Amino acid sequence: MQKVRCGWVKVGDKTYEDYHDKEWGKPLHDDKALFELFSLETQAAGLSWLTVLKKRENYREVFEGFELEKVASYTDVDIKRIIDKGGVIKNIPKIKAVINNAKLFLQIKQEYGSIDNFLWSYVNHKPIVNRLENYKDGATTSSISDQLTKDLKKRGFKFIGSVTIYAFMQACGMINEHEKFCWCNS
Repeated sequence: MQKVRCGWVKVGDKTYEDYHDKEWGKPLHDDKALFELFSLETQAAGLSWLTVLKKRENYREVFEGFELEKVASYTDVDIKRIIDKGGVIKNIPKIKAVINNAKLFLQIKQEYGSIDNFLWSYVNHKPIVNRLENYKDGATTSSISDQLTKDLKKRGFKFIGSVTIYAFMQACGMINEHEKFCWCNS
């Protein structure tokens, strides 16, 4: 029997189906994985998520597994290496944003003990569950994504907005918006 998935999943696209089935909306608490996902969401700004998702392995390679301390230490030499290597979106401001944000996440880790603790505090450390009839009727921002965006921007984070942050919150399970009929709700 075929699995019934949320309506945004491109039927027959294994990358999208696997991402939906195994990752999207599932609570993520690992700092390295949160940094990676956050970074990829910033790369998707203005593009389709699928475009970035299909390049995820390339991003993992050029950003050395998204090791926070390594990425935070990158220089212009590393930016050139990333652009020259290819396989990622060749947008220098977006690549610089990943490095900038890594430095700021290091500060957050010092202040809050972990990226996880900081981010999940915005939802009282438990997922917000919104069972939608149709994903098209769902929100793209919320008062929480607005506040988190404002707080991150105040700290100096780049390439973020409330829509990007809301998408990140959905992806890492802070907000679970699988549609009511989706097999992930069973």
